[in-house]
Amino acid sequence: MKKLVLIFSLMVITSLAFSQKSFYDFKVKDIDGKDFNLSSLKGKKVLVVNTASKCGNTPQYKDLESLYKVYGDQKFVIIGFPANNFGAQEPGSDTDIKTFCTANYGVTFPMMSKISVKGDDMAPLYKWLTSKQLNGVKDSEVKWNFQKYLIDEKGNLIDVVDPKVKPDDEKILSWIKK
Repeated sequence: MKKLVLIFSLMVITSLAFSQKSFYDFKVKDIDGKDFNLSSLKGKKVLVVNTASKCGNTPQYKDLESLYKVYGDQKFVIIGFPANNFGAQEPGSDTDIKTFCTANYGVTFPMMSKISVKGDDMAPLYKWLTSKQLNGVKDSEVKWNFQKYLIDEKGNLIDVVDPKVKPDDEKILSWIKK
């Protein structure tokens, strides 16, 4: 019986190890409603940010765009995921969000379709980003708008950065330059 339990346990562990997804296994919709395969970002560092247009952190769009202009051609990309999970601070449609970001901050980095980053309707990518069981690195909770997730060139989660930390913080800059 012990052998049977051991064999079953090993099968479950092996199954989990082989079924574990990487960042590159996800497909999302961009802000124009087109499919966007995250596998197209292989070989790049990716800064994933949940965004909102009516938040005290919204001016971070300017800092994100500046960061993207400086490092965007150096195997680095920012992906914005609008979300309405905190204080209903992203109430608009994808079209509204795109217009707002372009008109007010000149955003050129890729923006995705609005999603949920917490709760029962959390998007699969954010389930992966926030669960150590899925990402293999750490558990986290999306605390507020503009939380940042650092993904390396191989699609591994490296770290989570607090929403109040600005995109040009030394922690993020040194990670990009590394």
